[in-house]
Amino acid sequence: MKEKQCCCDCNERDERLEKTQQIIEEHKEVKGALIPILHQIQELYGYLPEEALHLVSKELKISMSEIYGVATFYSLFTLEPKGKHVIRVCMGTACYVKGSQSIVEKLNSILGIEVGKTTKDGKFTLEAARCLGSCGLAPVMMIDDRVYGKVTPDDVIKILEEYK
Repeated sequence: MKEKQCCCDCNERDERLEKTQQIIEEHKEVKGALIPILHQIQELYGYLPEEALHLVSKELKISMSEIYGVATFYSLFTLEPKGKHVIRVCMGTACYVKGSQSIVEKLNSILGIEVGKTTKDGKFTLEAARCLGSCGLAPVMMIDDRVYGKVTPDDVIKILEEYK
């Protein structure tokens, strides 16, 4: 009889859950510890996995609905794994008027994903942003921490090549 193969690296998962437990223990007695705990868990995993949130709920005696309320309220928290590279397209007024929607459509077409999703290979996550603070360069997109200004749909292919 063949042994069932796990789809993930169980040792890595176990190590991260142990580290999650340590994070909780370090903050357990501090008032308002939930947000710092969630930040550290997200740094550890790259997102907030349900398994870790259940551990937080149990250890801090906080309901899952309260934890999800906090995690979904703050835009820097994510409940899904992000890609290696996060693409943000500004949808603020200046960028939108100058064609940012066509940039999003081009990215949808090339990457095969909608806003808020990650490519199957885990390389890219596409996000829409309300403002990236570079209105004078509209339309603007960012990949990770790098800003691209006055982007046209034709520029998108060339820009993505830098990350492949």
